[in-house]
Parts: sequence; structure tokens; C-alpha cells
Amino acid sequence: MTTDRVFPFYHFSGSHYQIGLQYGSCCHDMIRKNLDLSMQRLQGHSGASRDQVMHASSKYRPFLLRFAPFLDEELRGLADSTGISLEEIYFLQLRAEILRTFTSSNGENPGLECTTFAISAAGTAGQSPLAGQNADLPSFYSELCLVLELTLQDHPAVLMLTPAGQVSYIGMNASGLCVFANYLVCDDWRHGFPRYCLSRLALTQDTVGKAEKLLLEVVRASSRNLLMFDSEGEILDLEFSAQRHARLTSADGRFIHTNHFLSPGMLAEERGSPADLANSKQRLMRLQQLIDAEFSNLDIERLQTFLRDRGTYPDPICIEPGDPGQGDEMTVASLIADPTHGCLWAAVGPPSKNPYQRYSFTVG
Repeated sequence: MTTDRVFPFYHFSGSHYQIGLQYGSCCHDMIRKNLDLSMQRLQGHSGASRDQVMHASSKYRPFLLRFAPFLDEELRGLADSTGISLEEIYFLQLRAEILRTFTSSNGENPGLECTTFAISAAGTAGQSPLAGQNADLPSFYSELCLVLELTLQDHPAVLMLTPAGQVSYIGMNASGLCVFANYLVCDDWRHGFPRYCLSRLALTQDTVGKAEKLLLEVVRASSRNLLMFDSEGEILDLEFSAQRHARLTSADGRFIHTNHFLSPGMLAEERGSPADLANSKQRLMRLQQLIDAEFSNLDIERLQTFLRDRGTYPDPICIEPGDPGQGDEMTVASLIADPTHGCLWAAVGPPSKNPYQRYSFTVG
């Protein structure tokens, strides 16, 4: 059964604090629902009290104040306009880090989150680069994600998809820099800069090189993979543990990443379970085969078909509710960025059940 569901779209502008105020005022109910469901899920996995969660969340604020104070301004605006405490707003930026604090593992199915890709202009029929991902998260996020356009006073405008209440997830900026992300599993997590917020930090820049320099200055809290692409045609993948990193580039105009370390220098950091690693490798191989078969003729429609693919079930690119081994996770959103034309194509997940909608920068 297919539906006509699409993500809500909001435009906010002004200072970062003003953007936070507007965001909270427009999306209060969705943010509150995200907070309630995220807290219930965390407590179901860990038994942590609300006070313990708030205390743990507050320990990450100094790192935003140090490396990205503009994001703290947005979070304060969200808190002030929703009546939700600042600690609760911080918790929404820290889903995995706080779960890790109160459990002995990385949580349920930690390795089954997201499939990303970047394609150079040489790989597309229209000679326009394309990048994107399937976002695999707890299923309730399919009801809580939205697309935001942020017109900023000090950084390039941003067009991104994010769960309500988060100020950073995945998307692109008006300079043509695209940032997509994957979960990676390792041991060296610590108090530091939240992994979700790395994307917005990168999107303050106009090139991959500048973004990389800024990202490497950060004291990271946790592991993350960031796949970036810019208007100059550079593809760069950064595999991060909390304390180490590796950079991967593309020699053939395409790059794909799932949920295991690819760099030889990072393989010792890998802590994914055998089942999760098998799933991740299957998705990587499948999307690689699909892209290789159509390289030089790729377009939005073909990539949408690839992101809907379930040919490697029970380890498909597109995860539907109830798939074996997935727990409560599924593909909650699917996204393709077209930086040449300043737009995102996004589908409510799973994309096998919903249409892609075009979202564009409205302020040129």
C-alpha cells in the first residue's frame, strides 16, 4: 500500500536565537512528541531516570559552547519558545550518546543505520552531481522528521532534513556543500561534541576542504561517518571514532558508505556485531552494483528506484517495518540532494511506500 505522505517544510531566518524561537513556535507539538518518545525508548532500554538523563545531557553543552556556540543559541531559542528545558532540548541532539551512557552496549542494532552515496557529474545523465542517503532510525521518526530551510546571517543558507527538535542532521547548503552521515560502532566514546551536530558545523563552510579542517578541530563525543560533496566536485568521506579518523576519497566519481569502517587504518576500531556487519556489507555491495550498472546515466528517478530497492532482503537498502533483525528500526526518510539546482528530493520512509517531494531554497 502506498500513501501520499510528505514531510512538512518550514523556513526560518534571522539570528540563531531567533531561528530557534521560530522553530520551537512552529513545531512545538512535534518536538514534544519526539522528546516523549525518545525518553520512553531510552528508559525502556536502560531504566535511567529522567533526572539522570538530564544530568548526563548537560555534560555535552560545554563542547557546543566551545566549538559551535551558534548551535547553543538555536537550542536556547528552542527551549524558550517551547517551554521545554534546555537539558531536554540537548537530549534530543544526543540520542546515541545518552543511550551509550546508560547501557553496556551501543543499543539495539547499532550498526543498522543509514546508506549514503555521492555521485560526480560524470556519473549522471544531466552532468549534475547528486548525493543522498536512506536514513534508518527508530520507526517513530517517520512521523517526526521535517525539512527546514534556514536563512542565516553568518553562514550559507541550509536546506536539511531533521527530526523535530534537532538542529542538525543531513542536507546541503546554498554554496553546494552536501553532508550525509552514517552510524559507526567503536569503543572510545566520551563527553564531547555530539555526532549529530557535526553536519551543521560542516555546513557553515563552502568547500569540503574547509569543512574537513573545521571538523578535525573538534573534540568528538562519539563515532560518525560523514560523506561530503561540494560544488567543485570533490567527494570526501571522513570515518571518525571519537579520537581517531581516516579520510577516503573517490577515484572514479562515486562513493558509497554504510555502517562499517572501510579505511584499513580504522578496521581495528570496528565493534559491529557479525550480523550487523553482514547487513552493512550487503547493502554496500548492492548499491555499488546498482550505481555501477547505470554510471554515466544516473538521474533522480534512477536513484530513487535504487533507494527503494529490497532485492537483498532480509538485508535491503530500503527497510520496511517488521523486517527481520531490525528491531524497531526502519528507513524513516530517503533523501537525494541536487546541489546544481539547489534542491532536495525527500520521501517519508520507507520510500517504497511514499513519493519523493522536491524541496528548494526559496531565498536566492
